[in-house]
Amino acid sequence: MTTYFFGDTAVLTGRTLRHVTRSVDTVITTAITPVAMMLMFVYVFGGAIDTGSDKYVNYMLPGILLITIASGVAYTALRLFTDMTSGIFERFQSMPIARSGVLWAHVLTSLVANLISLMVVVGVALLMGFRSGAGVSAWLAVAGILLLFTLALTWIAVIAGLSAKTAEGGGAFAYPLIFLPFVSSAFVPTGTMPGAVRAFAENQPVTAIVNTIRSLFAQQPVGDDIWVALAWCVGILVVAYIFAMIAYRRKVA
Repeated sequence: MTTYFFGDTAVLTGRTLRHVTRSVDTVITTAITPVAMMLMFVYVFGGAIDTGSDKYVNYMLPGILLITIASGVAYTALRLFTDMTSGIFERFQSMPIARSGVLWAHVLTSLVANLISLMVVVGVALLMGFRSGAGVSAWLAVAGILLLFTLALTWIAVIAGLSAKTAEGGGAFAYPLIFLPFVSSAFVPTGTMPGAVRAFAENQPVTAIVNTIRSLFAQQPVGDDIWVALAWCVGILVVAYIFAMIAYRRKVA
């Protein structure tokens, strides 16, 4: 069956993408929450936060982009849970198709849906005054990091979707992921935080990813942050993928 993996995955991805296009409200909802946060932080709290000479919208956009992804993957878990409980998975198992193609279809759909949401958020940020002199290579590097981060969180979403007992439980895993940027360098410099909180903030994955994206946008050296960010993303991706495949095999056994 692996011979037809790519063809099967393409067909199944088309199916899940049609589900997204028929419920555009999910993509809109995914973008609305980060946009609302961005508006609130820039126009309500921005004046009270000292980030140096940089505009606050420039400073906090990387964190908002990560929150956008964390919000978006919750719908991946929900769509997967819906497929699991509707009986469609059992039907797929009886057909001569690549089994893993079902999961990859949801993963690729997550990438497309999150890309649309990210574009909406960046568009709103530009209207709010975000500016970057970054060249094409820097933007491609940012896109690559966001893609890798989306893949990592999506495979965590797959685990949640396969393991959940209820639809609400399937999406609940995203709440800690959405909260994580608030205890990082995403919105305020970590140097302003108390000792224990600062130690956690400076050694969790979001801070390294945010610092890397912020430096790329500002055309500044990324230093070791980019390697730490990539290590976190790849590590989470590999571990999440392994556990997702284990959970999937148990479900279809």
